[in-house]
Formats: sequence, C-alpha cells, structure tokens
Amino acid sequence: MNELIHNLAIWLDDTEWSRMLHESYYMYNWVESTHVLTLMVSLGMLFLIDLRMLGLALPDVPASRIAERLNLPMLVGFVVMFITGILLFYAVPVRTSQSLWFRLKMVLLVVCAVNAFLFHKRMNESVATWDIEPRAPSRIRLGAMLSLGFWSIIVVCGRFIAYDWFDCDTSPNTLIDIVSGCVDGQTRF
Repeated sequence: MNELIHNLAIWLDDTEWSRMLHESYYMYNWVESTHVLTLMVSLGMLFLIDLRMLGLALPDVPASRIAERLNLPMLVGFVVMFITGILLFYAVPVRTSQSLWFRLKMVLLVVCAVNAFLFHKRMNESVATWDIEPRAPSRIRLGAMLSLGFWSIIVVCGRFIAYDWFDCDTSPNTLIDIVSGCVDGQTRF
C-alpha cells in the first residue's frame, strides 16, 4: 500500500500544476492562508455547538436554534477547507504522503466524520426532548467531547506536517518509517 501511495504521490509531484502551485510566490501562501482561516471559522462554529451541548456555552439558547444557524456557514467553511487541503497536498504530495502527522490527521478526519454523522443522527432523533435544557443527554455530550478532542489533535497534526521530525530521510526509527509510509528512504520536496 505504501508503494502505491508513494508512486501516486510521485506522479502528482511530476505534474506541471503541482510544481507551479508549490513554487508560486503567492498562490501557495494564499491557499494555505485560506485553509487556516476557514479552519478557524468552521471549527469556531463547531466548537460553539459542542460547548452548547456540554452546557458550557449559551445554555439559555435552544440547541436546535444554534445548530440551525451555524450549520450552513460551518459546512461552507468545511468545503473550502477541504478543497484547500487537497490543494496543499497536491502542491507537495511526496513529502506530505510520507508524513506521520498527515497520516494521523487523515485517520482522525475519518473518525471525526463518523462521529459527526452519529452526533447529528442522535441529536435530530432526540432534540425535541431536551432542546431547552442547559445540557444535552450523555450520549450527545460524549460525541461533543470526542469532537472537541479529535479536532484539536487534527489541528496540532496539521501544524506538525510542516516540520521534518519524522521525515523519511531523517527518522532513526524503523517503526515510524513504516507508519509514515517511507519507501526506499526517499523524500522529494
């Protein structure tokens, strides 16, 4: 599997658009800045919803009203964040695909998607019984806590992708090389 990912990353890295984006004086910075700004907006709204479910923010406002008002702008932010994230990967595919932090971030994004699906399903099924209560039921609070924790780790992993602590050509640990997807100890920038 690592060989397949590595070969795909090399193919992407050899495309003209990938080189142009990576070497662009302004575009890469704009894409990265947009990614970070939409991350702040989207996660800010998500965290407010999660904190409301935990009873730590806006306990007097019905949970359904907060979710109803914040869901659309939050989802738009997530879509822009997703697109800019793909562009950031596309600009530096080989090094990124062999990053321990990137791989951990991808796994946690899948976990967050499953948690969000279950969270919204449970919330929509039961919101009529607790909407004006200061705290949501325990199952929904658990989903909110998991969301806060996982997204916080994702942000940290995203930031760590920029550093070379575990790059394939510098890592002294074979286990980390395997988890990072190192192939022949090669990293291209």
